Amino acid sequence: MKTIRWGILGCGKIARKFVADLRLVNNAELVAVGAREQSTADAFAKEFPVKFKHNSYQSLVENLEVDAIYIATPHAFHHEHTLLCLNHHKAVLCEKAFAMNQGQAKDMIARAREKKVFLMEAFWTRFLPHYQRLRNMIAEGKIGKIQSVVANFGFIPAPPVAQRLYDPKLGGGSLLDIGVYPVFLALDLLGRPDIVESVMTPSEQGTDSQCAIQFQYRDGALAQLFSTFTSNLSTGADIGGNKGRIRLTHRFHGPTTSLEYYPDIVDSCQRISFEKALGNGYEYETQHVTDCLINGLTESPVLKHEDTLLMMETMDRIRAKAGLRYPTDDH
Repeated sequence: MKTIRWGILGCGKIARKFVADLRLVNNAELVAVGAREQSTADAFAKEFPVKFKHNSYQSLVENLEVDAIYIATPHAFHHEHTLLCLNHHKAVLCEKAFAMNQGQAKDMIARAREKKVFLMEAFWTRFLPHYQRLRNMIAEGKIGKIQSVVANFGFIPAPPVAQRLYDPKLGGGSLLDIGVYPVFLALDLLGRPDIVESVMTPSEQGTDSQCAIQFQYRDGALAQLFSTFTSNLSTGADIGGNKGRIRLTHRFHGPTTSLEYYPDIVDSCQRISFEKALGNGYEYETQHVTDCLINGLTESPVLKHEDTLLMMETMDRIRAKAGLRYPTDDH
């Protein structure tokens, strides 16, 4: 069985979590890391021993011993860095938000298809065990027809606050950083909304410090979604159907050890438990991508390009309603 040789583009916090989980992935190994400065790559390599320590992203993508690259830079750079990788025929797993807007996303996906190179958005939630169970329960009719999705994600950033969280040039604001999770949940379970409504509270920099969203569907279903940097929320989600309800408890977007199922009677809870993830939770999506590459796929059958395009189109619709613009929207 072939071993997929991974490179890391960007050496921030999320890259460290990803690499820590790579040891749990079958047929995968870390071989290279790329940063803008040699000192950054060297510091990363002290935590995670790696054969190649590149002082530029260009030298990383030119490394012939790298098969796939995980892009962990701020989302304002995802378009540029993804194209760089694809142009050098490197498979790409790109962190969310996938891009700044739908136009960039279309460009990235078109390039991947042109080059016949694998590209997937790193939406880890889709591959987590509790989320797989949720989808199976819905498919089995456990809650009947979905009538509502309610999901919140909020936290107060701890000082020193990272510049990327608010800077419009870096795609700052709660929507692209954490609002993607409630939006993903609604889109994945209900599909494209017929009507999108949204409002935001602007930060001093003009990005959203919080954003409230409502999706409406012709069949009567509704989704109420909320993201904020002004409050510490439980970050839970409720999926209500005409025959029951499923609640995803604290941190619905990440690894969890349980979900709650409420058939018919509101206070009759059945708790469904899961084993704790061995890592941070990134091992599931990374195993999927590794398996896809071993099998010669250029697109994931689980998280398709069309899913990513729907997400970015919807984010653009939300921003248009809320009056949230980024400098990249003018290009």
